[in-house]
Amino acid sequence: MANPLGTHVIMTEPITPDQTDGGDSEAAATDAAEEDEEELDPYEVRDDDPTIEGLRNINSLASWTVSTHKPTCGVTALLSPAPHTYWQSDGPQPHTLTIHFFKLVHIAKLRILLDFSKDESYTPTRMQFLAGTGHHDLCEFGGWEGQQPVGWQDVPLDGCGVGGGRGLRCFLVQVRVLENHQNGKDTHVRGVQIFARDERVPQIREDESEDESDSSGMEMDEDQAPRKSRATKGRSLFDLKGLGGLDEPDWMKDPVVR
Repeated sequence: MANPLGTHVIMTEPITPDQTDGGDSEAAATDAAEEDEEELDPYEVRDDDPTIEGLRNINSLASWTVSTHKPTCGVTALLSPAPHTYWQSDGPQPHTLTIHFFKLVHIAKLRILLDFSKDESYTPTRMQFLAGTGHHDLCEFGGWEGQQPVGWQDVPLDGCGVGGGRGLRCFLVQVRVLENHQNGKDTHVRGVQIFARDERVPQIREDESEDESDSSGMEMDEDQAPRKSRATKGRSLFDLKGLGGLDEPDWMKDPVVR
């Protein structure tokens, strides 16, 4: 409408506080959702991971060496729990990672962390795995090939144990990166984890010898020593400390390098 001074006044509806805060709150919620998505790690190591149930990490029981590495991208970066750190080689292929344990270990699981979405041509596509008691008797026990891997890659250990069983007993493990994506020269490896059976977790095993004695007809009388219950078959006295067994002394436990 016109006023006496000849200027025009535009009438607008008042803006309520709900209207101003609504847009800001929606934007804040969107930003928070985006931040949560960024924080979610597709290959994050969780304590409740069912693939490592009953296992323990034995990385600290070994000395780790690499053939070559860029500054600040060596063993420390490789073993760091942060996924954005990695080992980057700096030399001709094959690139080798040597893991030397100071005692004989029984490896139950071996896995390597790779991420093609971040490393591209630095991503390994073919690797070779060897093991032995030292450098003089290394033997190949497995290999891995893949295209555009993202996350933890399990190394097959089937047939590596005694009698073709699963598992690997050795002092030394060596990983050789033979090829990278698009024939890249250097490589990126973001993590390596080695697991062994956790002896502190009771594992119930069937006692085959008792089954054989039962089938032969040699039964024990009631006045003789009672039979082992099925819940305690194959378990040591240290595993049964809650049932009247013995406490395992500290000197019998596996040493841990801190």
